[in-house]
Amino acid sequence: MSLDHPVVRPRRLRTTPAMRNLVAETSLEARALVLPMFVADGIEVPTPISSMPGVVQHTEQSLVVAAEEAISAGVGGLMLFGVPRPEDKDAIGSAGSDPNGVLNRALRLLTKEFGDDTVLMADTCLDEFTDHGHCGVLTGDGRVDNDATLERYAELAVSQAEAGAQVVGPSGMMDGQIGAIRSALDSAGYTDVSQLAYAAKYASAFYGPFREAVGSSLRGDRRSYQQDSANRREALHEVELDIAEGADMVMVKPALAYLDLVREVADRSPVPVAAYQVSGEYAMITAAAQQGWIDRDAAILESLLCIRRAGADIILTYWATEVANRL
Repeated sequence: MSLDHPVVRPRRLRTTPAMRNLVAETSLEARALVLPMFVADGIEVPTPISSMPGVVQHTEQSLVVAAEEAISAGVGGLMLFGVPRPEDKDAIGSAGSDPNGVLNRALRLLTKEFGDDTVLMADTCLDEFTDHGHCGVLTGDGRVDNDATLERYAELAVSQAEAGAQVVGPSGMMDGQIGAIRSALDSAGYTDVSQLAYAAKYASAFYGPFREAVGSSLRGDRRSYQQDSANRREALHEVELDIAEGADMVMVKPALAYLDLVREVADRSPVPVAAYQVSGEYAMITAAAQQGWIDRDAAILESLLCIRRAGADIILTYWATEVANRL
């Protein structure tokens, strides 16, 4: 049989590990990873999170050790979540903006220990600190008051900047939160503090283990302010609004079930795009691996590589340190 053209064989570029590495279109680097960390008040030793094997609520001492390990491995940044004592929660999340609250103490501690050796980020939300577990201030009939919440977010962000946060992460999905926080930071003199906007944050079933991690008091759900999983255009609109208000980076959360949105946001965004491999994604891979149903290490790397392939510049993952050490 004669052909007018050579036989095309894409498999020629898959013949050896070296060849596959040479022509790989996507790479995973430690610098692109951010480690979410939980620091809890009132505990004497690190407390395991049962639904996230291998992840703990840190004491301030163990937080420093884990942060040093991440930095030494080349992890690009740390995202801190504070877990107050139950008795310190109230209706407006006062402990979140308290200079002596657990999150702000931890920020000051890591700033003192590591300075500019890492990018120190803080979750800028109220849900961990409110006795009702919602991300905002509630009205008398139990609805989230958007504008009253913006005032609290501004206070949170300024207190976190004062404590040393280089990036604040507004995650409550309130309308106008990026503009309100930018104005507050600039007025307080923190013009160099960046915002990582949780711009497309969905009301997802994959957050379940996180609720244990932060000791959430939530009853009900957050569907009145987090996005509907059915909606795509709405997410792109939210991203555009956040960028217009001054977001320095934008995030899609969760990651794996929303890779189509990661791709679309990356194609449109003039600022870096982050994706959060959330607690439920971590738990599913871990649980399946513990049963011997999947190859744990391969599944972790594949999941992160796919998030990068979809267009994420930054990935928040609980495996950041482990993966950085393997790269």
